[in-house]
Amino acid sequence: MSKLKLVLPTPEYKEKIMDYKREFLENGDSMDGTAGLKDAESFEKWYTAFCNNLKEETVAKGLVPATTYLAISTEDGRLIGMIDIRHRLNDYLLSFGGHIGYSVRKSERQKGYATEMLALALKECIKLDINKVLITCNKENIGSAKTILNNNGKFENEIVEGSRITQRYWITLD
Repeated sequence: MSKLKLVLPTPEYKEKIMDYKREFLENGDSMDGTAGLKDAESFEKWYTAFCNNLKEETVAKGLVPATTYLAISTEDGRLIGMIDIRHRLNDYLLSFGGHIGYSVRKSERQKGYATEMLALALKECIKLDINKVLITCNKENIGSAKTILNNNGKFENEIVEGSRITQRYWITLD
């Protein structure tokens, strides 16, 4: 049985989303897959940007349409993680970002949540007609690489940019 469900953000989740942001800021962690939550001045501005990102006609210049989901515990309703599905790739995403970005709050890591979140997001990719999914991670992020491999990711290559090494994986969906 699933321990998580993916839901679209709504204003009802404001308190949980802002608590999620607080935990990441306190720990100095990277907030991947959150549609810019780290830099948002307020929930309202972030939510407006999230809504605009959903469609090609309203997405911010330089970005691609994307859907961001909250990964909510089916047991207690806690916001465990966030995951962002980009509907298409631009040059930057093809090299470094991929179709999917995600994060799990520090207090909930190493419990299998990222693997389950990615599996659920891949089902959403099928609905978006994305059948070949690129996922990338920093070479030093062993947990993320394991998450990708646990979801049948096939390693393609590494891209070196300065001191950063990005690993690229593909997942083919049936």
